[in-house]
Amino acid sequence: MVVLVALPGVISVRTGRRGHCEKRFGKLPQAVIIVAGVLGLGLACPSLCLAQTEPEPSINDYLPPSEPEVTRDEWRQRIEDARRRAKEVSRERREHPELYKPIPEDPDLVATERLLNDDSLQRGDIVATKKGMFVYQGRSEQPRRDHDFVPVNPKSVR
Repeated sequence: MVVLVALPGVISVRTGRRGHCEKRFGKLPQAVIIVAGVLGLGLACPSLCLAQTEPEPSINDYLPPSEPEVTRDEWRQRIEDARRRAKEVSRERREHPELYKPIPEDPDLVATERLLNDDSLQRGDIVATKKGMFVYQGRSEQPRRDHDFVPVNPKSVR
């Protein structure tokens, strides 16, 4: 049984019997065992070799190259400015809610516009709108005009 002990300033190899290694092999095998142990430790635990590890990413790795790193005070100032702007917008919306109400759209008007601007319309297609039924007389390769949609005449009653 061999025990390798490596402490700062103290390096020793112990075997089952005292002085057995020195009597049998001399001082050389002790040095070989120490070197082999250190190399084995380095291979088994590469994290202990600090010179070979990658440096931790810094904030510069995440910033675009054109922007310099900001100081803590500048960063805090930016945050305070953003908070102030947010409070101003919030106050403005509370004081004048009528300016921020969505404009109600007539769903029939929206549907008609979508239908009349449909690119899949072909000559002879009939479309139904709020204003009545129309036949598309235009050409699909040309832009749409109002006179491309001709009203469908109801059949005469007999």
